[in-house]
Amino acid sequence: MRKSLSWVYFSIIMLFLYLPIFIMIFYSFNSGSVITKWSGFSLENYANLFQKSRAIQSLWNSLLIALLSSIGSCVLGTLAALGIHNLKKGKALVLNISNLPIINPEIVTGVSLLLIFGALFSGNLGLGFHTVLLAHIVFNTPYVILNVLPRIRRMDKNLYEAAIDLGCTPVQAFWKVVMPELFPAILSGFLISFTYSMDDFVISYYTGGTFQTFSVFIYNSLKKGPQAWMLALSGLLFITVLIVLIVMNVHDIRQEKREEKNRVKL
Repeated sequence: MRKSLSWVYFSIIMLFLYLPIFIMIFYSFNSGSVITKWSGFSLENYANLFQKSRAIQSLWNSLLIALLSSIGSCVLGTLAALGIHNLKKGKALVLNISNLPIINPEIVTGVSLLLIFGALFSGNLGLGFHTVLLAHIVFNTPYVILNVLPRIRRMDKNLYEAAIDLGCTPVQAFWKVVMPELFPAILSGFLISFTYSMDDFVISYYTGGTFQTFSVFIYNSLKKGPQAWMLALSGLLFITVLIVLIVMNVHDIRQEKREEKNRVKL
């Protein structure tokens, strides 16, 4: 009885989460101009999508910002996590300060960064790609710190010292011993940063100027009302993310099976 109730509850939650997405994908193949009224099957919306050069450009802008900001956040976040871990005094205070961008409302962060960038990049530079990139690095770095710091705490300190004793320089010991231990946490921080960067709207809106990310472009396009190509683009993004998740999960399952086989052999 409990299992059946659990499955019913699980099914309701899945329908609540994914049914609107499947309805959106269904209507993306609609041939009519009214997106909520089915007129017949057609791929016209997907064909029109690739004719929207500004939409494609804004999508590439978001992907580039997400990639570069995630890399920058991983570098800064890892260094910050190492520094916080090695602090002897004020560790809790510094950690709480580093978490402020997570707790702070996005609109407050966006307006404050707008004021700072307005003072720093006056003149010909102004707001644009560089300010959005810096803003995304600012709010993504704390997520990397939160992922990397617990991994550092669990790491055996003797590994680094043993590498030094065996002839490694401090730099070699860091790259050959410390980084392999931290890499899973850094990768997790990278994926979280990439996701948040792609999803961000408020901060990109305030710090972008004429530079448009995908979310900002969709917002500006919605001022004219919902359009059919938006359904097609959203459907493509969902399917792409779904394929990536499936591939990653299959890879993780196969890796776990290999590790289990190796343990059995040993």
